[in-house]
Amino acid sequence: MITPFDDNHFMKQALNEAKRAFDKDEVPIGAVVVAKGQVIARAHNLTETLNDVTAHAEMQAITAAANYLGGKYLKDCTLYVTLEPCSMCAGALFWSQISKVVFGATDPGRGYQEKGVDLHPKTIVKQGVLAKECGDLLKLFFEGKRQSK
Repeated sequence: MITPFDDNHFMKQALNEAKRAFDKDEVPIGAVVVAKGQVIARAHNLTETLNDVTAHAEMQAITAAANYLGGKYLKDCTLYVTLEPCSMCAGALFWSQISKVVFGATDPGRGYQEKGVDLHPKTIVKQGVLAKECGDLLKLFFEGKRQSK
């Protein structure tokens, strides 16, 4: 049975993933991939843990969702991510042919939109879902980093 949840519901789940990253001293970005109203992948940043600059939440979520589905394309899937994807993640989302991307906070200077990177032409984008909550967690993380120096 498919339950009709709204974007806030799934973004809250992405925020929970971001909090898991925060607790690991990773940049607190979280993501979930949803298909047919069900979360099929959950992920958060693991760049420090894995010592891998490509281990962004979106990249981890794309891989987990593709493994779940048994194929590389994420058609009919939605990615919920707490921060606007970077150029690298936008490129991966383009190739995955994901149907929809919903993000919380924008990332001026580093986000894919300002860098001029395009998602797949059929991908729908919605931004600003729980933007304050998503941005506040990032601010808290980086304020803590500045204070510890």
